[in-house]
Amino acid sequence: MYVTAVESRPPGVLGASSTSNSRGQRPFGARVKAFVELTKPRIIELLLITTVPVMFLAEQGVPDLKLVLLTCVGGYLSAGGANALNMYIDRDIDALMERTSQRPLVTGMVSPRECLAFGITLAVVSTLLFGLTVNWLSAWLSLGALLFYVVVYTMILKRRTSQNIVWGGIAGCLPVLIGWSSVTDSLSWAPVVLFLVMFFWTPPHYWPLSMKVRDDYARVGVPMLPVIASNKVVARQIVIYSWVMVAVSLLLTPLGYTGWFYTTVALAAGGFWLWEAHGLQNRAKAEVTGARLKEMRLFHWSITYVSILFVAVAVDPFLR
Repeated sequence: MYVTAVESRPPGVLGASSTSNSRGQRPFGARVKAFVELTKPRIIELLLITTVPVMFLAEQGVPDLKLVLLTCVGGYLSAGGANALNMYIDRDIDALMERTSQRPLVTGMVSPRECLAFGITLAVVSTLLFGLTVNWLSAWLSLGALLFYVVVYTMILKRRTSQNIVWGGIAGCLPVLIGWSSVTDSLSWAPVVLFLVMFFWTPPHYWPLSMKVRDDYARVGVPMLPVIASNKVVARQIVIYSWVMVAVSLLLTPLGYTGWFYTTVALAAGGFWLWEAHGLQNRAKAEVTGARLKEMRLFHWSITYVSILFVAVAVDPFLR
């Protein structure tokens, strides 16, 4: 979602055909940076934010720090492999979209063959790391998330349906199950609830960004909801998902997994989310367009929201 450019090249220029980008003339440091960019580290930060706090909840205290480290490394490698394979599959449309025109495969800093090998290697290493050092339940969940993102979302849903991000977002929900299973080697209702929070969080998180860059998606024929529906329709869907998300987030306490602290934070953060979501809907109803629509306010808040909520998940066991 956020990728730092390693070389300037106009949209539509794909691959390493330029002589200036031949392997011998690509600086080593820039190459290393490009391979890191293939993993989309900024997105993975968010995945880890939803993994580690769940480990604290599962432990009802501080989990084994070695286990936390192994889970984080395994999760980074797995998600990084999925992101690299996503870039390999989407390299054709990435070259045509302004938002993705500086990705390593488009600039030629990494070749498609290198990207494919890199992604597969990370997938294998992460699965073995989870299985041999954490447990095999976490390993299979991690591999399942990777395959779901690459096959179901990227290869099947993304270019075929406006519901792509709704069901494709399941891959991003699985880290909460992995965090719990890494501690308990089992699953429970608590991670299922948090899984559902992330499931209903993903569309209203991503649709505002899609509204901002709808022209990019329209140019390459990717039917994100804002491409095929009006701002009014998208905003209404955002509000619906937002209400369900906040309601689901409050289930942890009546189920006995959290106490007053988490509930207070969930209510406050969720209330502000709903304020922003309804504000976006009101502006859409008024047919506000351009910068005045302020759709990115909800996008940026959505990242803050999930960070605050999961920090509360981690802190709550110490206050009960």
